[in-house]
Amino acid sequence: MGGPSQPGLFERSAPRPLADRLRPRSLDEIVGQAHVLGPGGPIRRMLASGALASMVFWGPPGCGKTTIARLLADEVDLEFEPLSAVFSGVADLRKVFERAKQRRASGGGTLLFVDEIHRFNRAQQDGFLPYVEDGTVILVGATTENPSFELNAALLSRCQVFVLHRLDRDALETLLGRAEQAEGRKLPLQDEARESLIAMADGDGRFILNLCEELFRRPEAAALDRQALAEAVQRRAPVYDKAQDSHYNLISALHKSLRGSDTDAALYWLARMLAGGEEPRYIARRLLRFAYEDIGLADPNAALQALAAWETYERIGSPEGELALAHLVIYLGTAPKSNAAYKAYGAAARAARETGSLSPPKHILNAPTRLMKDLGYGAGYEYDHDADDAFSGQGYFPDEMPRERFYAPADRGFEREIAKRLAYWEKLRAERGKREGGKS
Repeated sequence: MGGPSQPGLFERSAPRPLADRLRPRSLDEIVGQAHVLGPGGPIRRMLASGALASMVFWGPPGCGKTTIARLLADEVDLEFEPLSAVFSGVADLRKVFERAKQRRASGGGTLLFVDEIHRFNRAQQDGFLPYVEDGTVILVGATTENPSFELNAALLSRCQVFVLHRLDRDALETLLGRAEQAEGRKLPLQDEARESLIAMADGDGRFILNLCEELFRRPEAAALDRQALAEAVQRRAPVYDKAQDSHYNLISALHKSLRGSDTDAALYWLARMLAGGEEPRYIARRLLRFAYEDIGLADPNAALQALAAWETYERIGSPEGELALAHLVIYLGTAPKSNAAYKAYGAAARAARETGSLSPPKHILNAPTRLMKDLGYGAGYEYDHDADDAFSGQGYFPDEMPRERFYAPADRGFEREIAKRLAYWEKLRAERGKREGGKS
C-alpha cells in the first residue's frame, strides 16, 4: 500500500519532464500552501490525530492539488486511486468502489482522488455518498470552480473544503531554484527577464517548470532579456472561464472599482476580461447597468455615454470597438456617484408591496362616463399649468396612505440641482397646505 506501484526498468530509464522530476516527495516540500500544510494547519492537525477526513481542494491550476493528495495517501498508508472526472464515467467509479471494498475487507484503505470533480453531474456525485459515509474510501476531490455552486450540498456536508492559493512570487522563485539545482546551472535569464518569467507563470507551478525546461533546452548563449524571453517561450493564456468563477469575480472587480472611482483599477479589470475572451457585449450591458445604478442622476449623461459606447462597439466590432468601452470606463470611473435613484425605486417598490391595492385619489382619476363623474372621479382636480408657477401642490398618493419621501438626491453632480428643485416644490406644497388650512 501507500501509493502507486514502482516503475519498471524501462520506465525508470525513460526521460521524465522536469515538473515530474521535481514533484515533491513529502508535504514539507510543498510550496505556497502553508496555511493548510504548515505547523498547526488543519491538514497537519488531521494527520497528527490519525483521522484523515474526506476533503475538497479548491484552487487554480498548478497549485499542488494532485501532489498533496498523493502525499496524503502515503502519509496515512492508503492506496492511492486517481480518477479524472473529464475522462471517467459510472463504470470507472464502480470498478474503483469495488476494489476499495475488497481492499477494506482485507484491512486496507483507499484514498480516492477525483480531479475536476465538478465535472461529474449531480447523480454521479450522489454515487459517492454511501462509500464516503461508511468509510470505504477517503475522498479527495480537486476543483478549480467554487464548490458551493458546483458540488452537491450532501457531498459537501461530508467533506472539508480547503482553499489552495495560486503560488506567489516567493513560491515560484523557490521552484526556479529547485529547477536550477536539478539541472546544475542557472537559467539563461537577465534579472528583469526572470521577473517576467515569474509573471508569465501566473501562479502556476507546473507551468513555470515547463517554461524552465524549455529554456534549459536552448543552446548555451547569452542571458535573455525580457523581449528575447517573450520571443523564446509561449506566453500563458490568462486563467479565465467565461461561464464560471472568474467571469463573476472579474466583473465584480470592475463594477466595484468603478463604484470606488478607481479608474485605473477599472481599466485593468476591463483589460483582464477582454484578454480572457469575455464577450464585450456582456461588459457593455454591465456598464450600462452601472450608469443607472451607481451614477444615476448625479450625471444623467452617463447612461447616454454607455449606450453610445455599446452602439460604437456594435458598429465596428473588436478590437477597435474595445476602445469605446475603455472610454466609457474612464467616463464612468470619473463621474460623480449616486445610488439615490436606485434606493428610491427600492423603497417605492417595498411601499407598493406593503400597501396592497390602494386606489389613486379620485381627483386624479379620469371620468369618461357620467357614472364616474357622479362617483366623484376627477372632482377638484387642478390643472398644474393653470397655476402661475405651474404647480398646484395637490396630493397624488392614495388617500389612505401618508405622503412618503423615497428619493433623497446626493449632494453631488447634477443631483445638487435636482435637490434644489425638490426643495422648491416642497416649499410651495407647504405654502399651499397652510392656505388650505386657513380656509377650513
